[in-house]
Amino acid sequence: MAELQFPQDLSYSAEHEWIAHSDGTWTMGITDYAQDQLGDLVFVELPEAGDTFAKGDVFGSVESVKSVSELYCPVDCEVVEVNPALEDDPNLVNTDPYGKGWMIKVTPANVGDKEILLSREDYLTGVGLA
Repeated sequence: MAELQFPQDLSYSAEHEWIAHSDGTWTMGITDYAQDQLGDLVFVELPEAGDTFAKGDVFGSVESVKSVSELYCPVDCEVVEVNPALEDDPNLVNTDPYGKGWMIKVTPANVGDKEILLSREDYLTGVGLA
């Protein structure tokens, strides 16, 4: 079994989302730990560009052979792009969760919300991997 990856340059949420920050647009997906726990994904339901969410809102769901899990927005934001590749190949989340398996790109309502997100170390402690 491959060792789970948790890039240092990302932020994380307690609900297992990762967030990459760049130029006012934040890219989000689920962590390697989350996809590992879910198993092989067979369907990903995501919002549309232009949808807005408050922190804690459900922005989509992932369905695996084991279960269906909701995806929670870690900050107030507006969706600016959705990964179209996941419609045809949801398994990209399993094989490349931090790359081709990204889910949505958003504009945060408050860029200062980056401070409420978890560091890699805090996330790993929270899931019992530290």
